[in-house]
Amino acid sequence: MANRTVQPTSPESHRARPEGAAPDPAAVFDWVDRRAELRARAGLTRRPRPRPAVDPVLDLASNDYLGLVRHPRVVRAAADAALRWGAGATGSRLVTGTTELHTELEEELAAFCGAEAALVFSSGYAANLAALTALTGPGTLIVADAYNHASLIDGCRLSRAEVAPVGHRDPDAVRAALAGRDGGRALVVTDSVFSVDGDAAPLTELAGACRAHGAALLVDDA
Repeated sequence: MANRTVQPTSPESHRARPEGAAPDPAAVFDWVDRRAELRARAGLTRRPRPRPAVDPVLDLASNDYLGLVRHPRVVRAAADAALRWGAGATGSRLVTGTTELHTELEEELAAFCGAEAALVFSSGYAANLAALTALTGPGTLIVADAYNHASLIDGCRLSRAEVAPVGHRDPDAVRAALAGRDGGRALVVTDSVFSVDGDAAPLTELAGACRAHGAALLVDDA
């Protein structure tokens, strides 16, 4: 059966314009309202729930696994930095927004991870988009777990590389995809812990598959 999109049947959704009349500027984005109405009817809308500064509720949806957000030393250091450096970077990292704090943090992170260098982004989403578009491109095969985070999926789309989705946590499917490529570069992309289901990627097996087939491995270790 062909896919069909059901549109609202209210009179506002089918406005008739008199012949020769100029388009109504206010109606240019009527389609946004119609789509929002459809999403609401389907139960697909979400509303943020602002939390107070002091919340007695135990938050199990937070990324603050180590509880550092309210650690006294962390809070004090952030306050001291704001007093010294101000409340913003004043520009992008590429132009005027890189401060000594950025380079100091990146050097410490690189040393901690035993890496040659590190680069800090404003969010994990931005980091994944940047990594995938920088490390791939036309002529690259991306082998991606079907349950990867949305940021990895969007990064694959923006990369202009060939993308081969494989079954969730399936090293055999990864090996088959790598073995079937016609030469060229290859990058296997996976979450470390998948945020929806909470299960972990078989990183040891994936690393072995990449070594065996001359591919690189990118892990979103959020």
